[in-house]
Amino acid sequence: MSAKRFSPFNGVLVIDKPADITSHDVVDVVRRKLRMRQVGHAGTLDPLATGVLVILLGSATKLFNKFSSCDKAYTATMTLGLITDTADIRGKVLQQKPWPHIHADQIESVFKQFIGEIDQVPPMVSALKHNGKRLYQLAREGVEVKREARKVKIYSLSLLHVQPPNVQFALECSKGTYVRKIAEDAGNLLGCGACISQIHRTKVGRFDVSQAVKLENFSEKDILSANLIDVDR
Repeated sequence: MSAKRFSPFNGVLVIDKPADITSHDVVDVVRRKLRMRQVGHAGTLDPLATGVLVILLGSATKLFNKFSSCDKAYTATMTLGLITDTADIRGKVLQQKPWPHIHADQIESVFKQFIGEIDQVPPMVSALKHNGKRLYQLAREGVEVKREARKVKIYSLSLLHVQPPNVQFALECSKGTYVRKIAEDAGNLLGCGACISQIHRTKVGRFDVSQAVKLENFSEKDILSANLIDVDR
């Protein structure tokens, strides 16, 4: 008697990504659990980051461009006075500057300068490619290359809580926006420097974190039919 062939699933999983693993690690977990190869993600989250990660299964992988183009929302924390080579708390500290003179009204004033369409230079730790190689791979080798600024759109950037030197904020933005660059650039404008210390993606397009399932708990019943999904915002 021949072994029963396993039929792959087609659809979307909305995973609440935990910290300290890559987006590709999440894909590997899903592949093993569902016993299928045709699995991908639509929009990378750094190992530092948590929250909504859209996983595409089977024929739904063809929707990658649509999902990756969706607007995003985040809550994040930046740490004042700390400048690192990766613009996040895990990078090599390049400089420390005094921050106690910075107040909430100054931060709010700086945040207002980011609203609308802005030019943002991708960080060296991004997944963009240069001559066929990922920027983060070059960064690990100690190589830095010139990056062209790209247009991104910031719909809202609001201060949530200040517990010096940590500043929590909420961000709604277009695809291609780097949260760590928002923190780094805001720190530069404040004059004290800053780096990101926490990122939580709360929304991708129509998918909210309240709809996401924990990586360790997902099952077949959590798969959404791609035919029933309105990808557009």
